[in-house]
Amino acid sequence: MEVFIKAAEYMESPVRRTDDEPLQKLFMSVRSELNLDLKNIKQEQAKFWKQHPALVKTELLIQAQLTRESADLPPALLGDFRRVLELAPRLLEELMKMAVRPRTSQGFGWLRPATGVVELSQCIIQAVPLSARKATGGSTEGIAPFLQLPHFSESVIKKIARKKVRTFEDFRDMTLQERAELLEQVAGFSSDKVKDVEMVFGMMPSVTVEVRCETEGEEGIQEGDIVTIQAWITLKRANGLVGALPHAPNFPFHKEENFWFLLADPISNNVWFSLKVNFMDEASAITAASKAIEDTMEGSGASVKETSAAVRETVEKVRSGSRLVMGKFPAPAEGNYNLTCYCLCDSWIGCDKKTNLKVKILKRTRAGSRGGLVTEEGPIADDGIEEEEEDEEEYDDDYESEYSDDEEDKKDMKKGPAANGKVHKKDSSSEGSGSDEE
Repeated sequence: MEVFIKAAEYMESPVRRTDDEPLQKLFMSVRSELNLDLKNIKQEQAKFWKQHPALVKTELLIQAQLTRESADLPPALLGDFRRVLELAPRLLEELMKMAVRPRTSQGFGWLRPATGVVELSQCIIQAVPLSARKATGGSTEGIAPFLQLPHFSESVIKKIARKKVRTFEDFRDMTLQERAELLEQVAGFSSDKVKDVEMVFGMMPSVTVEVRCETEGEEGIQEGDIVTIQAWITLKRANGLVGALPHAPNFPFHKEENFWFLLADPISNNVWFSLKVNFMDEASAITAASKAIEDTMEGSGASVKETSAAVRETVEKVRSGSRLVMGKFPAPAEGNYNLTCYCLCDSWIGCDKKTNLKVKILKRTRAGSRGGLVTEEGPIADDGIEEEEEDEEEYDDDYESEYSDDEEDKKDMKKGPAANGKVHKKDSSSEGSGSDEE
């Protein structure tokens, strides 16, 4: 948040004397979301108001969106509020690019700042307080996913929690009939309200990921090899659509769903590879994926018939709701690497996915004397222990959210080929394969 509100576009926002009173009133409404030390509230408030007026104004307006407190804003301040929201998606995307940009000596980006940016984006689009993401009742994402559903409030969430529905995954995994009975009998919803909830569930994306990393033409990966990463991201919705706009009644501007694919090491906080993925433009996705597969097949010496068959299969996969991610980057030093593939949605809360990718990079040897490669992959369990059986799970928000404030690094991001967008290539990589299966 601190970095986000310092964007030049926000710092240029006009601050009028007539804004003082409504901003003071807004401050009192959102004060609990400002991370102020309640033991020293007077000093904390004085410190807050001593900031640059544009920073104060921007943060309060963002909090007005997160807490849905914008209804009482005067016309002039309401215009500023709309401008802040209109700029937010683009600025957050640029902040995401800053987070995954290579910064370390090994050429890695930062994972926790990147996931923090996505969390902030989700909350702004869905108008959900950041405090609602605090882990509670066995859910690492707190009550935030519930609050994006129509007619839901904290009181409704408490009522259904008494029936042992404590996580969003529990609620989403129920059958339509079970959910309807729970909402009508426990929460007191009418049948129309239940239909509204089911309509949103039908729009929510469910994502699976299949990943493979390899050195083309070789059995395994050695340090310094040029590694090719290939991932298929498949999206499904209960309503049958692939490309769709998110349900965001509290965000007054056009917003498409975007997903961020990250190959990262959660322990070292390093992002090795990143790519933005969009499911709206099917034609462009078909063209890019076909060209990537065709080049790969021709490079491996495949026949024309084999290449044509592979391209046809690729086209069908894209039409059925999949997107291809491809890129190249150099392998890191010899060693064992426990990586995670993240697929993060910038518009929905609780729809992220991740899968394990455990690999071994071999020591560089002479040509013709290469050893084998040991790889293991699988989803990540809630307790952090890797399961041997491949299985998809909901993405657990078990890392600490933070935001990148390093604005001094102005180096251009290295770029590699991509099948569905712009790749931010890192100087390190992994080898192996992983998959999510529902």
